Amino acid sequence: MRATFEAELKYLKDELLLLGNLVEQQISGAVDSFKNRDANLSREIIATDDKVNQKRYMLEEQVLITIATQQPMARDLRLLASILEIAGELERIGDYAKGIATINIRMGEEELLTPLIRIPMMAEKCNSMLHRAVNAFINEDIDEANLIPNEDDEVDRLYVEVYTTMMKIIVKDENVIQRANWILWVAHNLERVADRVTNICERTIFTVTGELKEIRSSDQ
Repeated sequence: MRATFEAELKYLKDELLLLGNLVEQQISGAVDSFKNRDANLSREIIATDDKVNQKRYMLEEQVLITIATQQPMARDLRLLASILEIAGELERIGDYAKGIATINIRMGEEELLTPLIRIPMMAEKCNSMLHRAVNAFINEDIDEANLIPNEDDEVDRLYVEVYTTMMKIIVKDENVIQRANWILWVAHNLERVADRVTNICERTIFTVTGELKEIRSSDQ
């Protein structure tokens, strides 16, 4: 019975890793499509969202089947509950990527207000955090899970810099408000990605220790 349960857990973890990788690709592709004003790539990102949703629902169904058939207790139940939660977080992150791709399409033929510098940096940092957070969960590495949320400060800093830059431009020319908003919305979506990554780290700590607490960078 335990061997069967362990095999099911391995399958669920492998599928969670695949979901995480798919979402990482969504983020990178969405920001690339925005930076290069590539509508076709944006449509591919939007279409990929269906795959993300399907994998999330498949994971939920399999977790519920495992709970019903294996009747896990204590730590194992926390692990399964966390897989459910993390799958949901990954699906929401995919929604942010879809949102960026949708913004690019809604812009039509408009050019970017300014060259993108900080937004690609935000995307790279978010993907790095996300990749390590999912792996920390798989490996039950609470030390790494405690450290990753510190990097949210860097994402927040980049977002503030984007916001400040856009506000300065708008003050000089109010006719560019909509074009500035496109960039602000993309930056906001990436800022939210980093927040979701912190949630994943919190679930890792909960799985291992049984303690569910909010992690703030000031706690570290």
